[in-house]
Amino acid sequence: MRPLAPEDPRTIGAYQLLGKLGEGGMGQVYLARSDRGRTVAVKTVQPALAREPEFRRRFAQEITIARRVGGQWTAPVLDADTEAETPWVATGYIAGPTLNQVVSEDYGPLPEQSVLTLASGLLQALRDIHAVGLVHRDLKPANVLITIDGPRVIDFGIARAYDGVTGGGLTRTGSVIGSPGFMSPEQIMGKRLTAASDVFCLGSVLAYAVTGRLPFGTTDSGGHALMYRIVQEEPELGGVPEGQLRELISGCLNKDPDVRSSVAELLEVTGSEPPSGAWLPAEVLAQLGRHAVRLLDSEDPDPLPGARQPQDTPAPAAPQPAAVAATPPGGQPSTPAHGSASAPPGFGPALTTPLAGPTPTQVAAPQGAPGGQAAQSAPAARAGGPWGTTAAKPAVPGTKPVKGLTTAVTCMLALTMVASTFTLSQYLRIAEELMVWNGADMTGFLDSGGIRGLASLADILALGAGALMLATGLVWLLWFHRVRHNAEVFAPGQIRYGKAMAIGVWFIPIGMLFMPRGIARDIWRASHPQAYPPMKAVDFWWALWALWLALSHLPLTWDTWHTVGANVEAARVIMGVTLVGEFLMFLAAIAALVFVQRLGRLQQRRIDNAA
Repeated sequence: MRPLAPEDPRTIGAYQLLGKLGEGGMGQVYLARSDRGRTVAVKTVQPALAREPEFRRRFAQEITIARRVGGQWTAPVLDADTEAETPWVATGYIAGPTLNQVVSEDYGPLPEQSVLTLASGLLQALRDIHAVGLVHRDLKPANVLITIDGPRVIDFGIARAYDGVTGGGLTRTGSVIGSPGFMSPEQIMGKRLTAASDVFCLGSVLAYAVTGRLPFGTTDSGGHALMYRIVQEEPELGGVPEGQLRELISGCLNKDPDVRSSVAELLEVTGSEPPSGAWLPAEVLAQLGRHAVRLLDSEDPDPLPGARQPQDTPAPAAPQPAAVAATPPGGQPSTPAHGSASAPPGFGPALTTPLAGPTPTQVAAPQGAPGGQAAQSAPAARAGGPWGTTAAKPAVPGTKPVKGLTTAVTCMLALTMVASTFTLSQYLRIAEELMVWNGADMTGFLDSGGIRGLASLADILALGAGALMLATGLVWLLWFHRVRHNAEVFAPGQIRYGKAMAIGVWFIPIGMLFMPRGIARDIWRASHPQAYPPMKAVDFWWALWALWLALSHLPLTWDTWHTVGANVEAARVIMGVTLVGEFLMFLAAIAALVFVQRLGRLQQRRIDNAA
């Protein structure tokens, strides 16, 4: 958890903010305390979404419905103001890490009995969610919080609010809502979603929990290939123990939603009793205990000089006092185990760590969120908090430094611009003389007024600029691969094609004119805090690059203006094309420099915000 910055509000509604837990595609997440002493998670909505009337309407509708779900196996919705200038919602603070955190970093795959208990809790959460007419639409390990008393589900129902501003279950960029590794076949195909879709996602979550792997593989071969396997191929359940758990997961992962096991049928297998004892391995329980005191150490922050005053929103009625985590059936109150906040319905944590393999060491796997992916995005992600925060770990596990390469690319692009400026100035001088030349052939022109010397100088400058561009290209490929890697960490499964294609697409004929743009837009979206970030910087750079690349492939550019023989008119045409090409290269270098600088800052800020 980070301290409040001067620009952060001190209160939202009736809640005193204690610190900032994270930032995602939907907005900011704060740790707060009510006037009656209850610790809550408060999420504010991004201004871009707050300006959408249809989003506000659906958001208010979903909040109203979500209040009825209750807090037995989910994060309870306590309060909200959907009419405020910046809408917000407050939920109970769940003391526990995400399932993704437990499996990918803290412990590894869970024992069979723990996963059966996990399945029971998640099924009861889905039963409650479906009972009020909601479909979760994004059930994944990052949306499952682990506590001593059992799992809790967060982030349910918000996709319907996204539908209102995007239409038909598609985001504005044409991506299906959901996280690729944890989507149902009908979700991928854009069909109407029912409770059966959540059951399929549950099967993938349980398979991941017990094996540390996704049942349909990762996005290493591309997001579209992963989606194809979900729709067409059978899951890989080799690591799932034979018996009750394998039958349960197989029943969830049936391709046909009409044949797929229902929540009620699955609950008959798992039962609906709360955990009667320690349902987690001793190592996980011990780690939960070590972090439990951190929440108790949270103090009200002192006002900062120049801090923004509280939002001018009417204070809602104070929420009724309750335990930090809901009391499970059986009457044993929940014990705070550590400081990871639940996110409100529709809000995953701020930054997602990549899914891991069967050991706690890192093996990446898709895990995005709707907005981000993403939410992806969402961008979905793990909110910063006391859980797992040690000085030895990077702020965002799995990310790589980008500042050095960003500086190197910036310097190379700046040198390219300088070289292009000198070359362009020489060509302009030659072009002025060539346009007024009245001679019959080029030989006389080259021998007049020192033109041959200017031509030699221009050719030398052009060769130097070309060599500089080649070096810039090599550094660019390293930088592009690095920012693509970090974007995959921010929004696992939301970046198209495999990691190697971050370099390979630049060498595919014809494909180089459009494929890198798609990857660049995915990287920008995963790195940007907004759910629908403006793409002007990406598109402007790409338009100039594509124009220059297309021009450089024209036959007219294959000869130099002074090697076309005696034809003066042909020399003038080639000189004109050369001037246009040099000018486009200069503009493309400027646009690329702006794109590199802004993306580098976005990624660095995203990493720093998770610290």
